[in-house]
Amino acid sequence: MLYPAGQGSRLFTKLTHAFLALTLASGISLIETPSASAASKASAVVVDANTGKTLYSSNADAQRFPASLTKMMTLYMLFEAMDSGKVSKSTPIPVSAYAAAQPPTKIGFKPGQTISAEAAILSIITKSANDSATAIGEFLGGSEQRFAQMMTNKARQLGMRNTTFRNASGLPNPQQHSSARDLAILGIALREHFPQYYDYFSARSFSYRGRRIAGHNRLLGKVRGVDGIKTGYTRDSGFNLVSSVNVDGKKMVAVVMGGTSGGARDAQMAKLIEQYLPGASRRNGGNLLASRKNSKVQVAAVDLPEDDDAPMPIQREEVVAKTSNVVTAYAAATPSSPTAQILTVPTPTARVQVADAEDENDVDPVTTASASGQSSASGWMIQIGSMGSTDEAKAILARAASEVGGPVASLSTYTEKFQKGSATYYRARFTGIASAKAANSACVALKRQNFNCFAIAPQS
Repeated sequence: MLYPAGQGSRLFTKLTHAFLALTLASGISLIETPSASAASKASAVVVDANTGKTLYSSNADAQRFPASLTKMMTLYMLFEAMDSGKVSKSTPIPVSAYAAAQPPTKIGFKPGQTISAEAAILSIITKSANDSATAIGEFLGGSEQRFAQMMTNKARQLGMRNTTFRNASGLPNPQQHSSARDLAILGIALREHFPQYYDYFSARSFSYRGRRIAGHNRLLGKVRGVDGIKTGYTRDSGFNLVSSVNVDGKKMVAVVMGGTSGGARDAQMAKLIEQYLPGASRRNGGNLLASRKNSKVQVAAVDLPEDDDAPMPIQREEVVAKTSNVVTAYAAATPSSPTAQILTVPTPTARVQVADAEDENDVDPVTTASASGQSSASGWMIQIGSMGSTDEAKAILARAASEVGGPVASLSTYTEKFQKGSATYYRARFTGIASAKAANSACVALKRQNFNCFAIAPQS
């Protein structure tokens, strides 16, 4: 809608003030004295999307936990596959047991179900569905670990220098981080590179299998010009938000990270938009990131295939040989890559997060150590990882049981909380194994599927 000169900005100001008044009426103050912990999470940036000029910055390059803002990159990768014709809106994406076991928020699939690519997009944008994001990662990458490497590589192509991904959902992982500026770059790239899909980010709700699912982005429809993008929250990240604004040719992307509450985060974002939109440019600077869309960048030891040689998005079998700190994966041939690819990648961290000393030397395969708190478990145990949350520990156990089957699928599971320095981790273990021989057999099966493993004897 076009407004007479001056009327648009006055209406924008009135709407913003109305939103801020509503926020204040809810008992949320814009003037806060955050704790030291909260202050350490806070960062923000406002970028003119027409020129790339930074209009506001506060700790914009500091590393932060992205939480569900991670899913912006998951969607970027899916849009890229759709843009190339490898995936369509109706392509069914299978949901593995591991994806189905992800903690909320999620749709609530049963293993073996599928979701169309379009429904998966909408479930991520509105519900921030962790099961959908993980299913997309497995579908496009063959495994979530592989997909996280692809995501990190894409981040480098786009100029996101402070970003490393370890999963597709943003669930807690101490090695997964980004920055406000990097996420602003990603927000601009999503609009510039995939304008045909960008309208998905304005969805406030969607219907799936007869139920209406409402979105989390409360600024849509309340602050004029806001047309996306994504919210995010974990306990360690605080409340995060990336907003895209388009008013009368003025385009901005703003990022707020580490908010103390959803309301405070939203109010801060509304205030930033009100303050800096008047100074944004109407000049169309062209596609700021056009040259980065298909650039080739190698990240650390990750040697990813070129776009033309990339495998089709189907589940792939991998045979893995481990040598010191490097895993050489021989990926099966695919329709678009008729010969097997040899990929050199770092030791897997997405599946198994090394956190405590007994993991660091990759004990193989049996140790006579016994664990504290083992009274709640019985028999021999097998540990496959130490994770950042109990939900992550349960999810990796579910994934291992699903992928390995056989001697692992029938085992009981057990998680154990422990501290390392100031960090809290959760050991992921299978329990109730009758003998050292059975534990060794299960470890062999797990390692064949690229899960680290060691066995723990019963307490005497």
